[in-house]
Amino acid sequence: MNKVYLLDLASYNVWANYKAIEWLQQITDAQWEQVVTSSFGSVRQTALHIASAEKIWIDFWTKDPAPVFISGTFTGTKHDLIDIWEKASTGMKDFLTTYPSDDLMEPVTFRYPRGGEAQLPFVHTFSHIINHSTYHRGQLVTLLRQVGFTNLSSIDLATFYRI
Repeated sequence: MNKVYLLDLASYNVWANYKAIEWLQQITDAQWEQVVTSSFGSVRQTALHIASAEKIWIDFWTKDPAPVFISGTFTGTKHDLIDIWEKASTGMKDFLTTYPSDDLMEPVTFRYPRGGEAQLPFVHTFSHIINHSTYHRGQLVTLLRQVGFTNLSSIDLATFYRI
């Protein structure tokens, strides 16, 4: 795995997140909170899960002594969450930009939300969070449609590469 490819994925992630955030800025508070059957019970909870996961991986990569899963404690507004998500999204790319290519296989220690610790090589954790965000953005598209928002566009990787 080379760093140039990972940087492409980080750029894609920033682009796709910003598209999703643009959609969230257009929905009503009722649509934001509406209960919908999915992995997470609303647009709000799904967006919170994505932002929280991106933020926590930066904490793990930087060896933050007190990483916080904000999904369990967040009580802010949609705007507050969007700020966190934007910072995490660009923060992931910024971190990777300065991360040494020779260290891509270095282990990263992480904690599971329900307890326990594990390690994976940095490259695997980075690939995981990109895949994780992509998966849940797909759910977000479905949830947005279910709450009546249809002003969507493609956020596929192939679409990103074509722009």
